[in-house]
Parts: sequence; C-alpha cells; structure tokens
Amino acid sequence: MESGQLPVWRGLGLLGRGAESPSLGPGGCERRLLWVASLLCVLLDLQLPGLLAAGQAEIENHLEMGRKLLAAGQLAEALSHYHSAVEIDPKNYLTYYKRATIYLAMGKFKSALPDLSKAIELKPDFLAARLQRGNILLKQGSTQEARQDFEAVLRSNPDNTEAQSQLARVSELEFSMQEARTAFQRKNYLGAISILDRAIEISPWDPEAKELRSECHLFLGDYSKAILDLKPTTKLRNDNRGAFLKLSKLYYSLGEHEESLNQVRECLKLDQDDKDCFSHYKQVKKLSKQLEAAEEHVKAQRYEEAIEKYKAAVKTEPSVAIYTTQAKGHICHCLTKSKRPREAIDVCTEAHHLDPRNVFILRDRAEAYILNEEFEKAVEDYQEAKEFDGENEELKEGLERAQKLLKQSKKRDYYKILGIRRNANKQEIIKAYRKLAQQWHPDNFQSEDEKKEAEKKFIDIAAAKEVLTDPEMRQKFDSGEDPLDPENQQGGAGHQHHWPFEFNPFGSGNFHFKFHFN
Repeated sequence: MESGQLPVWRGLGLLGRGAESPSLGPGGCERRLLWVASLLCVLLDLQLPGLLAAGQAEIENHLEMGRKLLAAGQLAEALSHYHSAVEIDPKNYLTYYKRATIYLAMGKFKSALPDLSKAIELKPDFLAARLQRGNILLKQGSTQEARQDFEAVLRSNPDNTEAQSQLARVSELEFSMQEARTAFQRKNYLGAISILDRAIEISPWDPEAKELRSECHLFLGDYSKAILDLKPTTKLRNDNRGAFLKLSKLYYSLGEHEESLNQVRECLKLDQDDKDCFSHYKQVKKLSKQLEAAEEHVKAQRYEEAIEKYKAAVKTEPSVAIYTTQAKGHICHCLTKSKRPREAIDVCTEAHHLDPRNVFILRDRAEAYILNEEFEKAVEDYQEAKEFDGENEELKEGLERAQKLLKQSKKRDYYKILGIRRNANKQEIIKAYRKLAQQWHPDNFQSEDEKKEAEKKFIDIAAAKEVLTDPEMRQKFDSGEDPLDPENQQGGAGHQHHWPFEFNPFGSGNFHFKFHFN
C-alpha cells in the first residue's frame, strides 16, 4: 500500500474513530452509516444478476438430473435432486409439484400431500396441483377436502372432465360409507362388505373403510380376511397402537404366536409404556418361549423334555383351544418317537378328535399302532390321512409299509416268536432267545411228536434271533419284508439258512446241540 493511502475500510470509517480519522462532529456517525448502507446496496445490485443466474443454473441442473433419473426409474436418486432444487429456491411452486410427483411414484402419498399444498399456496390457480391433491384426498377418504379441490378446479374451468368425474366419485363414496355403516349396525355384515368393497376401490387409503370391513369379517368368523384388512391400517394411521394390538390378538387366537409377538412389539415401539400392549406382550412372550424350547427339544430328539414344555404351554394358555390341540398333537408325536405306543395312541386319539383332518396326527397314531402291532388300525389311519393329502409321499410310503406288516403278521412274526416288543434292543432279543431255545430244545422231549413240534419251534426261534440281531435284516423285516422268505429272494432261489447252533433239524437219530449265544 502506498504511503499515505488509507485502506478502504478505514476510508469508509468502518473501524470507528482513530488517530488518523478526523472528527465527524455532531450527527456524523448517522450520516456515515447511511452512506455505507447506500454503498453496499450499489455493490449488491452490481452482483445480484450474476448470483441469480448462477442459482437458476444450479436449479435447472438439479431439475434436469432429476428428470433423467426419473426416466431411468431411479426414483430415490431423482428425489435427492428435487430436494436440492427446493432448498435453493423454496418459492418455486413448480419444483414442489415435481417433487410431489416423485413421492407419488414411490407410493409415498403422505409426503406428496404437503408439497402439493405448498405449490397451491404459492400459486392458488395451479389446477394440476389441485386435481392431484383432490385425488389423494379422495383416496384417503377425506371427502370434504377433496370436494373443495374439485369444485375450485371447476370454478376456474367448468369443462374439466376429470374434476367432474372425481366430484361424482366423492358423492358416491359418501353415500356408500353411510350405507355400509347402516348395514353394519343392522348386523348385515355380508351386505356391509359388499358395499365396502366398492368404497375401498374409490378410497384404498381410507383406514376407516378397511377397519369397518375387518370388523365385518370378524363377526363372520373369517379371521384371515379380517387380518388382511386390518394390517394396512397400521400405516394409514399415525400411532395406530390399537391396530397393532388387535392384530397381535388375532394372530394369537389363530395359534400364530410368533407373528403375534411381532405385532405387539410394534405397538410397544410406539409407546413402551402402553399398559394393554405390555400386558399382552408378557403373555405372548412366555408362551412363545415355552413352545420354542419344546421345538428345540424335538429337533434334538429330547422327547421327554419336549413333552414337559408342551404341557407347560397348555397351562400358560388354557383358554385358547388351538394351543391345547397343537400341544396334544406334538405330545402324540413325541410319545411315538419315544416308542411308548400305548400312551401315544391315547394322546393321539384325543388330538385326532380335536383336529380330525390333521394328517400328522393320523401318521403318528399309525406309527404307534405299528409299534403296538395293531397293523389293521395303522393301515386305516394311513388311508384316512392319504384321503386328506393324496400327494404326500411320506403317507404313501407309510401306508405301503403298514400293509406289508399286516400281510406279514398273518405269516411269521419274529417279534411274537420271541415274545418281545418291536422296540426291543439287542440285549433283550438275545435274552428272550436263550430262554426259549433252552425251553424248546428237542432233547427236552421224549416222544417223536413232541420232538417234531420242538424242532419246528426251535427253527422259528433261531430264525427270529438271526433276523432281529442283524440290523440290515431287522430293518427289512420292520419294513414289511421277511428276509428269510424264499419269495423275497432274488431269482426265487431261496435263502441259504445258517443256524446259530450245530443242529440239523431235518436229520435223524440222536440230537446233539452246541449253542452259540453271542
């Protein structure tokens, strides 16, 4: 800076009075401020056109990018550019309108509504925005406000066919809702549903119409349809805790405890201190925990523990019948898997009375009958189950096996020969074999007839021991096939039988036996 030259700000006197500043005298300060303000205005006037041009260019750039992204179907990215355009110029009605169309394309009608209202506020004669807002209000069931928008359009343009058509739909909706309420009050639920079907076509975002139709379905006992109508209302109303609680109770009554828990949690997210929701939550949570633990025990084949958990669940919720029915069905399964056929048959029969079309209960009872060697009843249960689910491969295979076992039971039954249950282990099989082999040893008998009878029984006893102590042969026998039956051998050549003792029952003379009880 040259010597003696004052800085601009000091020349303007913006730093106040200093050693180098002459006294302004009385009223000088006010005059200085006025002069500075005038100078700033001149400077701004010089810069404003450039600033406005730059701002407008940026807005146009955002709008152009928004249009391109919208055409490409990238709605979220397009929306971000419209946000920027609105922030730069919050007085541009058209930008609000364009952003509203993006919201509508994304299905966010609640977000679109304030933008349309702002566009109308900035430009009251903007008919396109009024029509769009009227359409949203009509779909929401806000008939009075929708009517005002359509009438405003018709005042400016009496020949607007869209406004005329939508105004007629407003009147139709108002009449339908009144008729539906009357039908509901008269307990004509089917009639009310028929009327509400049309009303909901006109106003799909109206929670009242869906709630009323949901109530009609409930009175008619159709819980599934009631849920379908009630579920959307949780988003159509703000803080709709009542709908979440009602949904939770409906799912609970249908036996869907997991979904019941999800719904009541949504209620508590809105207000964790809601007493009704918290009380219901505790009940559902306790029951769910017991049932989930039972299922884990079943997967791990801990059937006794599973049975205890299912019994506890029945005590937790004794008043909702479906949980008792389901628990008995699961206990039936666990008892069958635990090879306790007599108990299983009793519980399965009780469960079958409660749920007669449940094929899994019939299957489990059939398996219990097989364990109890009641093959005819097993066949009957599998046949009944197959009538309900003819394509189920497990039921087809079970029926074939039961039929084979029934046929087999009329021939030679190795379990009966040894006098043991079908679930006997190897140790029990050998113990029974030893006892019977000693009892029917041919040397124990004197007469020829007695010896022949003993030989026959001894052969059967030996065959039973051979089959039932060999895992592969026993599995075949349990599937209804006799591995020692010549008819079941390949090529019909028969089975070369190797007895577990040194005995030829078809020889003559004195009998000498050497047993191998391994």
